[in-house]
Amino acid sequence: MKETKGHIFSISRDNAPVAGCTISKELVNEGSYQVFYFSLAAGTDISPEIYRQAKVLYVADGTLTVHWPGEEHNLVAGQAIIAPPSVPVGMKSRDGAVYTELTVEEEFLMNIDAGKIFSLAGLVPYQDGKIINRDIIQSPKVKFVVMSFGAGTGLSEHAAPGEALIFALEGKAVIRYEGEDHEIKAGENFAFAKNGRHAITADGPFKMALLLTLE
Repeated sequence: MKETKGHIFSISRDNAPVAGCTISKELVNEGSYQVFYFSLAAGTDISPEIYRQAKVLYVADGTLTVHWPGEEHNLVAGQAIIAPPSVPVGMKSRDGAVYTELTVEEEFLMNIDAGKIFSLAGLVPYQDGKIINRDIIQSPKVKFVVMSFGAGTGLSEHAAPGEALIFALEGKAVIRYEGEDHEIKAGENFAFAKNGRHAITADGPFKMALLLTLE
């Protein structure tokens, strides 16, 4: 995963649009899945292209229109959509947008219908004293899950078998990584190295999405 590990950052700030341009940044490119950041300046577009895999598009900032024959969907920050495979899918932005694109075989998508706008944070409720998980992608190589933490709950220190990327969706939390604490809030991100020791403690109700590569 081509992201600096062990510090708080922001996908939207680090990939701000450049006037008149579209920009892509490759994060992961494996045979069975890919992850890219995209930024579209106001009034720019990416022409429709056909892929054999489905695309999960999550908007970090701005407004994004995703379209394929017979359908057009307008997304704002915090919203996501699954674009179906084997049809020409295009993206455009009137005001500018930054988004993350995960490409994966359709069979590995869980619990979400293609072609419908959804809020990642809205996929899981809060429950006092509990942590709730909901898988979006589950494959042999990658997992994408949304989690809610009741106030004061957390994950004790552990290590993951692959690299990971956190998307803070609501609230605040403290990430302890390799012995150092990092305060993270909605709209920020954090990356772990493979086998990096980490723990998470919610500072009030907290929601996040986790992209985990599996080796």
